[in-house]
Amino acid sequence: MNFMRVTWAMSAIVWLVIVVMACLFWGWPALVVVLAFGLFPDIALIGGFAERGRLKPDRVKLYNTLHITTWPIVTIVLGVIIMFVTGGFEGGFWALALGGVAWFVHIALDRALGFGLRDADGTIIPVGLEFS
Repeated sequence: MNFMRVTWAMSAIVWLVIVVMACLFWGWPALVVVLAFGLFPDIALIGGFAERGRLKPDRVKLYNTLHITTWPIVTIVLGVIIMFVTGGFEGGFWALALGGVAWFVHIALDRALGFGLRDADGTIIPVGLEFS
C-alpha cells in the first residue's frame, strides 16, 4: 500500500465518523441523504463496463467528473453556508452539506482501496500515479 492510499484511508475514516455522528444526530432522513449521495458517484458504472475492470470509453468522462474531489467540496461549502443561513445545526437545511461529505467519503474510500480515476480507455489509474 502506498502513502497516498494510507492518507486517503485516514481521511475516509475521519469523515465517515462525522457522517455517522450526523446520522445519529439527525436520524433516518440523514441516512437517506448519506445513502443517496454516497452511491451517486457510481451512477456512471451502471451498464458502463466494456469488460471486467474496464469502463466503456464513453463513460470515462462522467465517471472521472463524479470521482474528483472538486464537486463534493463545492457541495460541502455551499451546504454549510446554506445550513447556517437557514438556522444552523438545530433547524437549518443540512442535507446538502451532509450529502457533500458522503460523496467525499465515497471518493476517499475508493482511493484508499486503490480505485483511482479512469484512463481514456476505461482502465483504472492506480492511486498515487495520477500526477506522475
